[in-house]
Amino acid sequence: MAMPEMEITKQQSMLAAVPKRKRPFASTFKELYLGPMIAFILFLTLWQAIPLALGLPHYILPKPTDVWEATVSDWALLSEAIRITIFESVIGFFLSAVIGIGVSVFLASSKILERSIYPYAIILQTIPVVAVAPIVVIWFGAGFNSIVVISFLIGFFPVISNTLMGLNSVDKNMDELFTLYNASKWQRMWKLRIPAAMPYIMTGLKISCTLSIVGAIVGEYVAGIGGGNGGLGYAITVAAIQVKTSFLFSCGIAAAILGIGFYLVVSLFSNMLLGSWHESAMKSEK
Repeated sequence: MAMPEMEITKQQSMLAAVPKRKRPFASTFKELYLGPMIAFILFLTLWQAIPLALGLPHYILPKPTDVWEATVSDWALLSEAIRITIFESVIGFFLSAVIGIGVSVFLASSKILERSIYPYAIILQTIPVVAVAPIVVIWFGAGFNSIVVISFLIGFFPVISNTLMGLNSVDKNMDELFTLYNASKWQRMWKLRIPAAMPYIMTGLKISCTLSIVGAIVGEYVAGIGGGNGGLGYAITVAAIQVKTSFLFSCGIAAAILGIGFYLVVSLFSNMLLGSWHESAMKSEK
């Protein structure tokens, strides 16, 4: 005999009220962190041992201790370079996000516009930045402005590509429901297509945030040192000229840490935005 609906509802509410058991810290640590930590320690050990065993000088392959000493001794220069690169890349990323999402919404509002303009965005992405950079310098001048523009150009395409994909990947049943209620084109855009595209937009922003740092560093190579001060690109150039290999490694590691940190910040924002309703963020929290 089937159970009454009220009894089923009561049992479901009781199950939902049962608190979830937290996993022991030791188990979580072993599963998530122990392996990467062991791999990192082995990597540092091999890196320290190989130059010693082969007798390589520090300007060919510095040891981790050499890199650490160079970081400490030149910390004032490195910290200032990091600060400048962060400022340039954040502005470039912000422009990529705002303009990329805005252009995507504009193109998705009309198939004719999308088919007419989007191919040129693809062509712009295929042109090497080194080829575009001299033109950017001529138009915006050497220094900070050109570096930000180059950072924007590198991070722009992932945002527009992923956003357009999301705007065009609306659930067919929901689209038909909006049609049934005679929703206008812009009602459909703001209340259906943009919310549905949010996971794609966040994916584009995650890609763009790391590329913006690459763009800022590349821009400093080509477009100058950024308003009289040098970021990581400038510090790398000076260290290469002076054959300060240990400091080159410090700059490279700093750039990698910046990229990881920027990615984690955007991922945190993505989880906060999508965590209560989208499967990708909800699964990542489990």
